[in-house]
Amino acid sequence: MKSVYCLPRKRYDRPITKVILINLMGEAKRRKAALGERYGQKSEAILPGIPITKEQAEKFIKITTRGAWIGIGAMIAAWLTIRFIGPAFGFWDVF
Repeated sequence: MKSVYCLPRKRYDRPITKVILINLMGEAKRRKAALGERYGQKSEAILPGIPITKEQAEKFIKITTRGAWIGIGAMIAAWLTIRFIGPAFGFWDVF
């Protein structure tokens, strides 16, 4: 029989991922204990008496921001038309 020589494992040879997985698991348990029944729910109400969730508020802000930029673009287009394009074609005079 041949004998195989194995080097002993040292502490720094262990993979670090095990430590990370253990820490993440502990964090999830801590959150579950802190939130109780609400753990795992996607959204919460912004204020206790108002039935608007955080997701709905973020969607509202996104839509209104886009609408504001569209309004700014329309205002610039109208100003260019009134100030330059209309008088250039002789439709009206700007005093």
